[in-house]
Amino acid sequence: MRAVLCKEWGGPEKLVVEEAPSPAIKEGAVRIAVQAAGINFGDLLLISGQYQEKPAFPFTPGMEASGTVTEVGAGVTTLRAGDRVMALTGTGAFAEEVVVDASRVYKIPDKMDFISAAGFPVTYGTSHGAFDWRADLKPGEWLLVFGAAGGVGLTAVEIGKAMGATVIACARGPEKLEIARQYGADHLIDYSREDIRERVKALTGGRGADVVYDPVGGDAFDAGLRSIAWGGRILIIGFTSGRIPQVPANILLVKNISVIGFYWGSYQARKPEMLRDSYAMLLRWYEEGKLKPHVSQHFDLKDVAAAMELLRQRKSTGKVVLTTGR
Repeated sequence: MRAVLCKEWGGPEKLVVEEAPSPAIKEGAVRIAVQAAGINFGDLLLISGQYQEKPAFPFTPGMEASGTVTEVGAGVTTLRAGDRVMALTGTGAFAEEVVVDASRVYKIPDKMDFISAAGFPVTYGTSHGAFDWRADLKPGEWLLVFGAAGGVGLTAVEIGKAMGATVIACARGPEKLEIARQYGADHLIDYSREDIRERVKALTGGRGADVVYDPVGGDAFDAGLRSIAWGGRILIIGFTSGRIPQVPANILLVKNISVIGFYWGSYQARKPEMLRDSYAMLLRWYEEGKLKPHVSQHFDLKDVAAAMELLRQRKSTGKVVLTTGR
């Protein structure tokens, strides 16, 4: 099978695409013929050696995939050959085949295509978990989303709307903001030319945002801290800006602010039942037309470096997906 291999730490240009042996089936797992695989910011961290986990070389990156089950390991009763699925692979998705524990594999609706399904698990799962499990987002609250046209940011806009929030989308430039508007944002802020705090205060009548969704860090976090309402919650999703912010505890004290860390990936090992319930809700919303996965570009597996470079340079919107040509 063809597979993307990481043989040394570095950027996307270090990756190679080679023939590799098919992974062996395991008890409790299924083999998936991969149709497509979503690219995440975490994949860039993984191949550069900056992620929480560091696999042994050589390894195949890729945290999520979609495709068809072709083989079922001993003890698996929930899936069978021929099932159309999406999967949380951890690693290994950037290949023509992957073997995944059955507990990490989810059947997809008949109406969901494989490209949409490939980019669905991580970003939608992250945003729904952040709002439902950690921030307790309520209907009618003001939600400020940074990076609102990016992978997780755009899903935060959609899910925030589905949960009844009033969404303020913050991104750079009119093109990205227009995508956020199309996906449900009520108000738009172009941070390249507008003062975030002043705009949020004006929009909310001086109240500020009840919940801030921040996958960016750096200056975005600082702006969110200045824009938050009394008793508000800031969700720390990631640091795509490259700067991990420092939190001034005196502001937290005076405004009764909660800064909430959210590492969604840890729930698969610790609380897998929460992910299953979350996906049941998300896939129901998809079937109801409330969620419309946005894939801005898709590339063949052999063009993995170009695809990942788009993400690294923030030239994509929504998801970038690899396809295998199966």
